Amino acid sequence: MLTSLPIKLMIRSAGYCVHPEWLTLKGGSLRPVPFPAGFACLLHPMHGPILFDTGYSSRFFRETATLPSALYRYITPVHFREEDSAAAQLGQAGIAPEDVRYIILSHFHADHIGGAKDYPNARFIYLDKAYAAVRGLGRLARVKAGFLPGLLPEDFAERSLPVSEASGSRGLDGAIKPAAPWAASFSPGAPFAPEAVYDLLGDGSVLAVELSGHAAGMIGVFISTTAHDYLLCADTVWSSRAFLEQRPPHPAAGLIMSDRLDYKHSFERLQALRAWHPALRIVPSHCRSVLDNWGKGVLE
Repeated sequence: MLTSLPIKLMIRSAGYCVHPEWLTLKGGSLRPVPFPAGFACLLHPMHGPILFDTGYSSRFFRETATLPSALYRYITPVHFREEDSAAAQLGQAGIAPEDVRYIILSHFHADHIGGAKDYPNARFIYLDKAYAAVRGLGRLARVKAGFLPGLLPEDFAERSLPVSEASGSRGLDGAIKPAAPWAASFSPGAPFAPEAVYDLLGDGSVLAVELSGHAAGMIGVFISTTAHDYLLCADTVWSSRAFLEQRPPHPAAGLIMSDRLDYKHSFERLQALRAWHPALRIVPSHCRSVLDNWGKGVLE
């Protein structure tokens, strides 16, 4: 087990967008295909339900009703119903929005923060440079960066717990954490050295790593159930086929990346992770096959 304690996991999606497969997968189809807006719910034994991203919400359509934000919905048409929201799906599982105390944001694209306002008691955990990269952008630059600030709660800053290299050694209460008992899991030969891993909750149960390139400061998280280790890798790839078949996106996808070279390095890290830990279950946020295989019930 990579982490310090097992967590139950739900993998779901809240709506989807459509765009040509060839852009996301070398040699992919010319036809438009659906890309689910994935999110995960971590059922933590001490902290309760924790979200990793939120998928879309109906607010996306309000935030893109006028130019220049409307360009977003025309470039990547979105399909969403209220019953698709993360909050509605959690409700069916007996989890109220008020029960969610923490939301981990992999990055700040609209399909990952769309439901952030649905959780009044949640605090937001993210790599501080991810938000720094988008918060000061002008209107057109925000569209290119996939960021719609109106999707975030008005008190987002007050409810944030940003993570930096300096705060990576501190727990949620700000106290210095003891030597990490999980560090041996990332022994020499692992694609990430222990000092590059962020212990988000201070108990070794949710471990984040930076996977920049698709977006500046994007993170993925390692969690373990009793049966398997998982890496929720966000948009490091758009589908499992990309890393299983070593098929990176078309060069044109670089137009919407924060850094092409960083993306290449993160893509290569997924290959290295598979070689280092063949049993690791890698979960891209927009992969249909992941939802088909692991998106039913609760993974324990």
